[in-house]
Amino acid sequence: MTISRYAFGLRVAFAAGVMVMLVSALWAGLLRIGWALPFSPIALAALHGQLFVGGMLGTVIGLERAVAIGRPWAFAGPLLTLSGGLGLLLGLPTTLGALLISSGSFGLLIIFATLLKRQPARFLITMALGGLAWFGGNLIWLSGKPLALASLWWIGFLTLTIFGERLELGRLRQLPVHAFWSFSLSVGLIWLGLLWSLFDYVNSSRIAGLGLLGSGLWLLAYDIGRRTIRRPGLPRFSATCMLSGSAWLAIGGLLMVMVGGVYGGFPYDAILHSVFVGFVFAMIFGHAPIIIPALLKVPLRFSNWSYLPLGLLHLSLVLRMTGDLLMVIELRRWGGMLNAVSIVVFLLITAGSVLVARQQRVAVAHDQIGVQ
Repeated sequence: MTISRYAFGLRVAFAAGVMVMLVSALWAGLLRIGWALPFSPIALAALHGQLFVGGMLGTVIGLERAVAIGRPWAFAGPLLTLSGGLGLLLGLPTTLGALLISSGSFGLLIIFATLLKRQPARFLITMALGGLAWFGGNLIWLSGKPLALASLWWIGFLTLTIFGERLELGRLRQLPVHAFWSFSLSVGLIWLGLLWSLFDYVNSSRIAGLGLLGSGLWLLAYDIGRRTIRRPGLPRFSATCMLSGSAWLAIGGLLMVMVGGVYGGFPYDAILHSVFVGFVFAMIFGHAPIIIPALLKVPLRFSNWSYLPLGLLHLSLVLRMTGDLLMVIELRRWGGMLNAVSIVVFLLITAGSVLVARQQRVAVAHDQIGVQ
């Protein structure tokens, strides 16, 4: 019983830390696009990407892999990344926070090395390459090079991680041989672009963009969501998230091919958020009803209300992208605000679904006791 309570407390602590990272990253993002918000130290706006990728998403992905491997030492990585993110919020020197997050990302590589010894499958290799891209991007950030360069590597991290996970989910399907070749080609182009970016960021981004474009089109053509979208309930919702997010990944890749590597401004905002918001958060919306019960050991009842924040996410991103491409600051600002609102609404709906499921489980347990 004591071990069970300790494990539950640890899961709650991780969940609370991740929520702090998410809210802080959203707050910092709104500051960056010009919203005057209370309780906003000047340094917070500069931490938007680091908190989002390293403190929040890196911790969640590390936790997911740690649970999969089932070894206590595997939780050291997500603990380090979460500590680094919280440290940055509390005013820890940026170098020390970056070092903690970099160390945590190296822990993810150790997990993948262990998993690959058991099963050197294509999907695991792809996710391991994503983890390596995260570690590389963190080292670039730690070295003091432009954050735009690190962000390109972080895009590679999240894209390859999700790309590999989707291949894993559909691995029992019979895909044509050319599908695997095109899959590997997309992965190879992303990594070629990342490596070349160390010498020529502007043109290498176009190569990485081709890989992102190919990945998005591959998912639209071959992802298992094309089948599960015909099933009602959670499978259809997850498939809708996956396919709509893949379209945003393809759009982001196409923009990167057209624009090349840029260090800021409207095109930079459009490229980053078509991937980080349109693709990544659509995946989060689709996977959360599956991941949350697995990680936190809590029930969750799917609700069709989840389509509301998903629709708002995409509409707000269209508004933001329109502002970026037409260089209309107010459209961009309101699009960013509604991006954040859609995420908060999704969190509220998810929390409500957990509470409803718990109440139903308690009611069923009481009924069973009454019958006995």
